[in-house]
Amino acid sequence: MVGKRIRELRIEKGITQNELSNYLGLTPKMISFYELEQRFPPQDILIKLADYFDVSVDYLLGRNDIKYSDQLLKEYSSLPYESQKKLKQYIQLLRENNKDCGESEHD
Repeated sequence: MVGKRIRELRIEKGITQNELSNYLGLTPKMISFYELEQRFPPQDILIKLADYFDVSVDYLLGRNDIKYSDQLLKEYSSLPYESQKKLKQYIQLLRENNKDCGESEHD
């Protein structure tokens, strides 16, 4: 999963393996190993990748599919308390509606 995500993000950003390797201080071959899932990036590289692509490490690892969760959290945190409360109520309403329609939370 990590390799697939790295490749997708790199292509989306329009950079080469060489450009990414320069940023990370690695060889292009190592980027290729990561993308082909022949090697797994160590923790420090995962953090650098997450920072570079502005995604969470959880996204890179495939633990969630929310690419910009940190941005969502920042936006939520910047809302006044009453707006946060309303948003929580709206999310709960959506969950209840999805259950009524027989949809799973990940559909």
